[in-house]
Amino acid sequence: MLMRSAFYLTFGAALASGLVAGVFFAFSSFIMPAFARIRPEQSIAAMQSINVTVINPAFMLALFGTAVVGVVLIVVALSNSSQPRYTLILIASAIYIVGCAGVTMVCNVPLNNALAAVADGGDSLSVWARFLKEWTLWNHVRTLASALACGLYVAALANR
Repeated sequence: MLMRSAFYLTFGAALASGLVAGVFFAFSSFIMPAFARIRPEQSIAAMQSINVTVINPAFMLALFGTAVVGVVLIVVALSNSSQPRYTLILIASAIYIVGCAGVTMVCNVPLNNALAAVADGGDSLSVWARFLKEWTLWNHVRTLASALACGLYVAALANR
């Protein structure tokens, strides 16, 4: 029963981490570069709106639910550490928890909060310039971490 549950949890983590990777890839590859091409005031308003609407059950479940599943999978993997697929699951879960959920909370959310506090005016341009550079850098990290986790989960599923 535990092995079947681990399979389904790993399958769900693979799907969800891939979905999250796709969202973050979109921001890294064309959304943030598009914002860099338009007036900062427009970009600030658009990103402030995104930062409000992204807090919804579907995305929060994908982003943070996957981290919770990752914690469960780490426990399962540690109790089955002699099997190679569980090593892959352990690594995938750790990468996702630290590189995706952790970076989101420690790096991207504080930048989102700083941007939310800015109003049109003098410091908004400097806040936006910092936000665009730093947020995008950390988003690249989240993209790579969630994509790598997805690949490792898939490799673990293939290694049955």
